[in-house]
Amino acid sequence: MRVLGIDPGSRITGYGLVEQQGSRLAHVDNGAIFTDKATDFPGRLKLIFEGISSVIANYGPEAVAVEDIFFSTNVSSALKLGQARGAAIAAAVHAGLPVFEYTALQVKKAVVGEGKAAKEQVQKMVQVLLGLPEPAQADASDAVAVAICHINSYRLRQQSAAASVPSRRSSSWRNYKP
Repeated sequence: MRVLGIDPGSRITGYGLVEQQGSRLAHVDNGAIFTDKATDFPGRLKLIFEGISSVIANYGPEAVAVEDIFFSTNVSSALKLGQARGAAIAAAVHAGLPVFEYTALQVKKAVVGEGKAAKEQVQKMVQVLLGLPEPAQADASDAVAVAICHINSYRLRQQSAAASVPSRRSSSWRNYKP
């Protein structure tokens, strides 16, 4: 399974592609979409949409995982972040991909083991988990962490689903005839 992780931002949107190969995770690519070329905010959103669309076209992920909005006291910043997320999600949906959302707490817990981990800890753990020669740029590293979180969560959901389906053997008591 190949997953595109996205760390949305109105100025920098990070992306990271991770592929699950058996029980191993492999780094495919990571980077960032810088929107400072745009002269206005709608132009920034257009660059995010086009950038994510291009990454999807180039790498063909099977799913997209996006970091969810955290609580912010600055309403204007939160609205801009929400719109940046919307542009990234719209690109994924436009490509026909399923989209999954994870909070920063879930991502940090899945990658570092601690929900309050610092950005540097996430970068270092991503580097170690994927055997990267150096830490990725901060936004790209966060996006790779979102992809790793989804792969681990997906694996757990699959295992839970398999465990919750009763087998014929365990349900045979219902068919018991004395």
